Amino acid sequence: MTLSAKADMQPSSPPSSSAQLAALLGGVGASSIDSTGWLRVTGRDRVRWLNGMATNSIQQLQPGEGNYNFFLSVQGRIQGDAYIFAKPDALLIETASAQLTALMPLLDHFIIMDDVVLENVTGSQSGLSISGPHAVPLLQQIGLPIGPLSKIQRQSILWNAAEITVIHAYSPLVPHIELWADATTIASLTQTLLGAGATLCDPQSLEWLRLLEGTPLYGTDIRDRELPQETAQTRALHFAKGCYLGQEIVERIRSRGNVHRTFVGFRLEGALPAAGSPLESEGKQVGELTSVGRIPLPDHPVQLGLGYVRREALDRTSPLQYPEGIATPVSLPYPAPEAQKLQAASESSERE
Repeated sequence: MTLSAKADMQPSSPPSSSAQLAALLGGVGASSIDSTGWLRVTGRDRVRWLNGMATNSIQQLQPGEGNYNFFLSVQGRIQGDAYIFAKPDALLIETASAQLTALMPLLDHFIIMDDVVLENVTGSQSGLSISGPHAVPLLQQIGLPIGPLSKIQRQSILWNAAEITVIHAYSPLVPHIELWADATTIASLTQTLLGAGATLCDPQSLEWLRLLEGTPLYGTDIRDRELPQETAQTRALHFAKGCYLGQEIVERIRSRGNVHRTFVGFRLEGALPAAGSPLESEGKQVGELTSVGRIPLPDHPVQLGLGYVRREALDRTSPLQYPEGIATPVSLPYPAPEAQKLQAASESSERE
């Protein structure tokens, strides 16, 4: 059955959140991007300056390339996170819009004698997120020539004479693609994709997918008291890029070999706890749950949590308790066999 035929069979009422999750894991889910902020950095010193502010290597980015970054305090604590993309004449910082209030003053404070202009360009375009194993084939089907997914990239493509910015986003479990354009074009794209078989997804299904992927959210799983290595997000760090704000602490941790606590996924057995619930082992608190959810996977429901636990507690492999239940560490992303099977098949067909 083609994706278009599937679209014709969809009920007129919105699908349930569990049906939306099934689409994200086994087909294509579409959602509006409503909480993303953008900063544009220009000036001849922009690369050197931003490389000295972020934890990843900005100086190595070629036009169209991007990477994930933390912004740190002098004490090495995480003050925000973002994806940074290179353009021929600018650098673009993509982050949660809620972070801009604190992030802009932090960055602006360190523009001293530099030829750097920092501009908030949030709202200049509208965004649409497309996720799922069939995301790339469906976009190709409607006339967007998306190539095979690889590293984080940004490119411009024409669709019905309109310019679309396409971002290959971080995708630990299923492909994620962002489409950015003017509001009219995004509205037309949305209707075309829904008509071709995509399922419109709400925040609940997207949150379930985030938990399955094990992607920490700044402000929820990553706070301004966390150190970079505690988050297990090594993709945000580059250890040969030169000096940057907070680097001394990051290097000190690396030289010592590890941190005392680390970010982990948990399978939860018992009553679903509240976020912030403590984790205990042998009568002592050894961690906390930062995100939790009961996820209706297509084959079986599962309760998952994200959070931090002390390394010695992990090494002992002793049971971890939370109020009214047991938390068992699991690898991330959480195994979703059907999604992984479909993604592998999709990637294989793209290569052919």
